[in-house]
Amino acid sequence: MKEFTAEELAQFNGENGKPVYIAHDGKVYDVTASKMWKTGSHMKRHPSGRDLTTDILGAPHTPEVLQRFPQVGTLAVEKEVEDPRVPAALATLLHTFPFLRRHPHPMTVHFPIVFMFSTTVFSMLYLVTGEKSFDTTAFHCLGAGVFFNLVGIGTGLYTWWLNYMAKPLKPVMIKIPLTLAMFAVSIALFIWRMEVPNILDALSGSGLLYIFLVLSLSAMVTVIGWNGASMTFPVEKE
Repeated sequence: MKEFTAEELAQFNGENGKPVYIAHDGKVYDVTASKMWKTGSHMKRHPSGRDLTTDILGAPHTPEVLQRFPQVGTLAVEKEVEDPRVPAALATLLHTFPFLRRHPHPMTVHFPIVFMFSTTVFSMLYLVTGEKSFDTTAFHCLGAGVFFNLVGIGTGLYTWWLNYMAKPLKPVMIKIPLTLAMFAVSIALFIWRMEVPNILDALSGSGLLYIFLVLSLSAMVTVIGWNGASMTFPVEKE
């Protein structure tokens, strides 16, 4: 069975009619037949012609998926090149816990999403029913949303820097300013609601502006979530 060097493996990237090869744990697989690799890259994140052993450790699936494809060779052992951007302590931590490379943002970003939507839903339920407990719940969700927005921003910037080299990708360039705007609006609404507990008792003037801004939270988080999902689960155009 052929032994590939890293340079040889890099030639099998699906370009100009070439097959698509990837390596994992010293084995080289031909994934040309996979729809997920038809462009020569996987999820617009993992290029072919590379050793993806470390990447798969942080993937949402197990390495067993590669057993569906034929093994065409082995990968010559070479000294691993460390990313010079990553401090030694962080590199050691990532090697010990590979999930810290990609999982922190997907794990935490769901919280601000659900709390932004919940703030809107419970505010609307209060307006429809007049039940004060719904208004209180909306306020609590808003407070939690402020906190988790900050967590989501931190993990998002970390993931962007570590995995995307802080490149100005279109989804990221949409997400960053919109996320900061949503964070600012959520803080303003939280302080406003704390200072004026009965702001929604009269749906006119300031009350009308307040509910409009609450509704804007759901609109902003929808756009942010859509662009984030487009990076994780890109839709290939025919």
